[in-house]
Amino acid sequence: QVQLVESGGGLVQVGGSLRLSCAASGGTFTTYIMGWFRQAPGKEREFVAAISWRGYSTYYADSVKGRFTISRDNAKNMVYLQMNSLKLEDTAVYYCAAAKGGNWNVARLLSEYDYWGQGTQVTVSS
Repeated sequence: QVQLVESGGGLVQVGGSLRLSCAASGGTFTTYIMGWFRQAPGKEREFVAAISWRGYSTYYADSVKGRFTISRDNAKNMVYLQMNSLKLEDTAVYYCAAAKGGNWNVARLLSEYDYWGQGTQVTVSS
């Protein structure tokens, strides 16, 4: 069974930067579409970013486009989310997810993902 473990969350001020990491084990990481989602208290889990299994394509939610960058290192079974120019509304628990045989055209959808990490808290303060 695939396991995903996020790290790198924490407390940061508005305008600051943070890099989240996701370590994958137990599966063929190279062939998975990888995504990041986030969930704030009382809100639905929402799509943040996705990267194709070879890393040639990326896709971002409009709310983070131009500020966040997703990347992956298949040799290390790692995926990253670089977050710059952080805003108060970025505060949430961030989840790493993996889609085995996922459809790139709908990579923004929760239903495409088969495995999820436990999440890491990101808090942006003024």
